Amino acid sequence: MTEPLQPPEADSDKDILGDEIGRRAARKQRARNRRAHSAWFGLGMFGLVGWSVAIPTIIGITLGLSMDAHWPSRHSWTLTMLIIGVALGCLNAWYWIKQESRHD
Repeated sequence: MTEPLQPPEADSDKDILGDEIGRRAARKQRARNRRAHSAWFGLGMFGLVGWSVAIPTIIGITLGLSMDAHWPSRHSWTLTMLIIGVALGCLNAWYWIKQESRHD
């Protein structure tokens, strides 16, 4: 079976794409081979975890306050949304830590 004829530009596009993929793979491998993390890396990871919990918590509180203002009920929407926000934030932080530990 013969392959369909392709213009010469298609071959050069494949070469360019292959080179780019090779460069990215090599860069990723070099990053994985660097095992020693500096104190700055630890602080950055600490900040990432903190913000990944703080942002959903603040959004939950804001949403809860709004719900309490518009739909008052016997139960506090603010407290409910606070708990949901913290839970989502913890799941988010767990995901990022899991992703980072995979690279080590």
